[in-house]
Amino acid sequence: MTVAIRPETPDDAAAVREIHAGAFGDDLVPRLVDQLRLRPAALPPSGYVAVVDGALAGHVLLTHSWLDAPRKLVDVLVLSPLGVLPQHQRRGLGTLLVAKAIEAADQSGAPLLFLEGDPAYYRERGFQPGGPLGFRKPSLRIPDAAFQVVKLSAYEPWMTGTVVYAETFWALDCVGLRDPQA
Repeated sequence: MTVAIRPETPDDAAAVREIHAGAFGDDLVPRLVDQLRLRPAALPPSGYVAVVDGALAGHVLLTHSWLDAPRKLVDVLVLSPLGVLPQHQRRGLGTLLVAKAIEAADQSGAPLLFLEGDPAYYRERGFQPGGPLGFRKPSLRIPDAAFQVVKLSAYEPWMTGTVVYAETFWALDCVGLRDPQA
């Protein structure tokens, strides 16, 4: 198996939609990716694909959000979504994509990279719980353990506060967990 991680291109859009539809089982995440790409932002979105034997098998997207810190709003990045086609899961592609996302986020000059996700998975890949580090999650519906961050090279100790997700996450109701009984 030959694997390469590279920046996504406009020609990858249809395959990226298929990756997220396959990984998440619906069209919500593909719509999220499409709309996040169109959103003007201080830090433009950047996506990376995992190519296995010449075919796209995974994708990760970094998008702009803010940290409402005591001194000022700080431009930060959010890792969302990360998807790998089911037939390629548990082969290390997600790990490679997360590593590339962290590297790219650091190179962008962003001081922090946030996500909400499985702590058992992401903590092994460099993320830490956000709450104990002085960060507040953007919604009470995000489980405390799922709210995670990586401090990047541009991070400064005064950068604490509340994460404010881009409007696109709210418009598509892609924040935290909804009560299935509600």
